[in-house]
Amino acid sequence: YALPREAADDAIRRASAYRGVLTASGHGDLAPCDDAARARLLASFALPEGETRPLWRRKFAPAHANVYRGWFPLQLGERTHKEGIDIGPDIARPIADDADGDPLREPTPLPPDAVLPGWRAAAAGYYLAMEDIGRALMRAIARGLGIDETHFDAAFVDGISTLRLIRYPARSRDALAGIAGISAEGDPGGRHLIGAPHVDSGFVTILAQDGVGGLQARARDGAWIDVPPAAGSLAVNFGRLLERWTGGRIRATEHRVVGDFLERRSIPFFYEPAADARIAPLPLAGFPDFEPFAYGAPLWSSMPRFVEFRGLEHARRPTGVRAA
Repeated sequence: YALPREAADDAIRRASAYRGVLTASGHGDLAPCDDAARARLLASFALPEGETRPLWRRKFAPAHANVYRGWFPLQLGERTHKEGIDIGPDIARPIADDADGDPLREPTPLPPDAVLPGWRAAAAGYYLAMEDIGRALMRAIARGLGIDETHFDAAFVDGISTLRLIRYPARSRDALAGIAGISAEGDPGGRHLIGAPHVDSGFVTILAQDGVGGLQARARDGAWIDVPPAAGSLAVNFGRLLERWTGGRIRATEHRVVGDFLERRSIPFFYEPAADARIAPLPLAGFPDFEPFAYGAPLWSSMPRFVEFRGLEHARRPTGVRAA
């Protein structure tokens, strides 16, 4: 954002073509992500369990209606060691009336204002700012592909983007004993995994990190490269469905999180189209042809790869594709 548009577009094009992570800065008032802004959002982790338990997803509280949105508690004994909350667009705008039971478009259970004053307003403002940045990134990607910069805009009308707040609690050495695959292979610091290697399912992930490092991206040669936190900056990586839609011109970023017995917190925003958005071949020569599909179908099928969604394969019925 601090670069002229042509230079910024070129940086995004190069990073996205090589499975890279880019760092965005200079967004200033548009999306503050300094210590104070992060602290306002991450204040949710100061709530006692009596306030977070009513937000738990159905997987963890079978009597609850929410399947996709809401709180996920720690899953002990797993390589991925985190808790947090997934927040949908209803933090900032009403949900469309035709949601029809689709868990991808369900409302988000949220802490009452009385127990966390100002938190909802801060989360809503941050959500809208991240949408603006996501739209700007997708337009830059479109320009880099040589298509109209607004080509992707329609897919994101009524989008189901997720604002996720994550806490990775510190673990002792004794707590790591017996967890298979916990060693962070290739890490020169000898750290352990707190977030297993994966690529994100969707399009663009925009991440605000706290001052505790640990995010790593896999380079083309297979090495893991640190993505250190930088004050006032956002880390950006690219998802599996964006790679599929662009015929591999944009490469999904494999990444992981490693730790060394310190607590870590982060705020990823997954910029996503509507659940019924029509994903169809791009208007470019040489791009692979495929049958158009609704965004929600492959997104949902990918969710059980993650520990907090494991076992939910049949919790969503297939839906149609939005008309072209």
